[in-house]
Amino acid sequence: MWAVFLTWAAAIFFYPTKPAQAAFEGWMAATKQSLFGITGSIFLAFSAPILIVAALAYVYISVFPSDHVHVEKNKLKTLCFRLWTFPVLVDGPFGVVSAVEFIGIVLFIVYVVYSMTYYAVESVSLISKFGQISLTYSELLLYIIGLRFGSVGLFCMAFLFLPVSRGSVLLRLIDIPFEHATRYHVWLGHLTMALFTLHGLCYVIAWSLEGNLLGELAAWKEIGVANLPGVISLAAGLLMWVTSLHPVRKTYFELFFYTHQLYIIFVVFLAFHVGDFVFSFSAGPIFLFMLDRFLRFWQSRAKVDIISASCRPCGTVELVFSKPASIRYNALSFIFVQVRELSFLEWHPFSVSSSPMDGRYHMSILIKVLGSWTEKLRGIITDAQEQGRNGSESETGRITACVEGPYGHESPYHLMYENLILVAGGIGISPFLAILSDIIHRIEEGKPCMPKNVLVLWSVKKSNELSLLSAVDAQFISSSVSDNLHLDIQAFVTQESQPPLEEGIVGDDQKATGMFVKNGTTMSGLVGTGNNFWAGMYFAASTLGFVLAYALAQAYYVRRLNVFAWWHLGLVLVLCMAAGVALPGGLVVLLWHLSEKRKAEDDRWDAAAAAVPRAQDGEEEAEQTTNGADAADGGVSLAAVKTTRYGCRPQFEAEFAAFAEKAGGGAADVGVLVCGP
Repeated sequence: MWAVFLTWAAAIFFYPTKPAQAAFEGWMAATKQSLFGITGSIFLAFSAPILIVAALAYVYISVFPSDHVHVEKNKLKTLCFRLWTFPVLVDGPFGVVSAVEFIGIVLFIVYVVYSMTYYAVESVSLISKFGQISLTYSELLLYIIGLRFGSVGLFCMAFLFLPVSRGSVLLRLIDIPFEHATRYHVWLGHLTMALFTLHGLCYVIAWSLEGNLLGELAAWKEIGVANLPGVISLAAGLLMWVTSLHPVRKTYFELFFYTHQLYIIFVVFLAFHVGDFVFSFSAGPIFLFMLDRFLRFWQSRAKVDIISASCRPCGTVELVFSKPASIRYNALSFIFVQVRELSFLEWHPFSVSSSPMDGRYHMSILIKVLGSWTEKLRGIITDAQEQGRNGSESETGRITACVEGPYGHESPYHLMYENLILVAGGIGISPFLAILSDIIHRIEEGKPCMPKNVLVLWSVKKSNELSLLSAVDAQFISSSVSDNLHLDIQAFVTQESQPPLEEGIVGDDQKATGMFVKNGTTMSGLVGTGNNFWAGMYFAASTLGFVLAYALAQAYYVRRLNVFAWWHLGLVLVLCMAAGVALPGGLVVLLWHLSEKRKAEDDRWDAAAAAVPRAQDGEEEAEQTTNGADAADGGVSLAAVKTTRYGCRPQFEAEFAAFAEKAGGGAADVGVLVCGP
């Protein structure tokens, strides 16, 4: 995989040079006589390598699964991991940048500067060789430099779609979760749109100098580049770019979200603009994005049963979704949620607050009320709870929820450190509740688990938020667990100077009875991070379907009807990509769905059959009293290991130093996870 990827990256980097151009011309001459023509030659050279890496990645993650903690712990000591996590830039336009990210930024900057410098020098020498032409020196230079800006931008666009494929096997391979990879998409988006804007600007200035600006902007040529589709594509790109800038995105998020759906216009009209063979320079990564988007569409159609929807006293909403046992996730996962009563288009990401050890058939999230969407959701739940208290039957199906995911880290990093510090702000405690439950359950059941010392530093505005701690499934720490785990929870209430009068009188867990919503099914297992076999089959079927569709289109449509317009050929290529994903890929997805459905039914029958002997032997009652027995047997509750301080914030340097000293001094291996404001 590394050999293919580095060869591909080197081909892009050295593409402007004369030796690379000579090699590429030789490659074109040797392969352009095939059924796929020049487009096939370019696709094989610049798009096929990333598809080959993806195919090998499916094999790799199937043969070498990364869910074994004792194997993964060695990863923490590798140079690569250290470079990924070592911060080089902390305060700047890029945010916190690790060493590897810094190297990547430098390489892209070097590539753009080096390519454009090489092209500029080459352009000057090229112009001097022209004879008598109608264009002036300035106009000709603008045409050539504009063309080069476009070609460099096209190569940058090849990387643009890779980070936003949420279930991408490539992100899973290098264990970069989607929420982290989006920053790379942002950086590449700025770079790509800057290059495309300069590309368009050069041509606009040249056409203005010629005195034919409007005529050229409206031109839609049959042979050569079609200008009008390029104008439409660039306009869509500029709208996405402007609304994605941080001040706009932060203030008008919905405007950013809706305008970003223009990516379809951007890509399709780009294919019209440049034609099939130029578009094939970046078609591979776009095809991978199409694969991911189609699979996410299928998964997000399922209306998921809500086992419990309740509102906690601090105003936080808790949703517990029904899920099949086949969906794998860890305590660092997150999901996207849509509630159709609130919006058909809005999807909001939430960290999972439950551990996979809490149960095989449910997954929970905590939602803090911060805006209109969350406010309306809380209103639906509180209205239903009021109806329940008044004795009236609440209307079922009032929360039609759809779920996409789970996504997140492949590796359970929280299980790989003997000493763990969890720093949370407000609702940022959600994933750490899952982590605490996961660690406690694993120690209880004797499963692989490295943490021996865990410190939680949790800042909240008001003391009523501390009741969220009761959302942890493992509320009591048995004596067997406390012998192997030292847990210290330090809570800081920043906007209250002293404890409220009711503290110690009212219990922490004041959650109202949750409402149950039957929507007809559990979470769908059709996710890129799910079954590796079916995900690999979906990729293989879609890729082969695309190649077959394009071969048939070339043989029976393009050549038979003598289709020669560049924009028409670009449309054919895009339609063949879509057909490969939707037809053979769709068939595999359907078979995958039926397989997941049958497996879920078998799991329900197995669970029902196993429950009968347990109930007869009285094990069910014993199971329900386990936590109480643990408490009576010298165990402690989570509330007992919590220390609350009022009117102050955590002094991180002092807290970290004290923890490191307890953990073994300066040589201690300490992992730090941070979440929340």
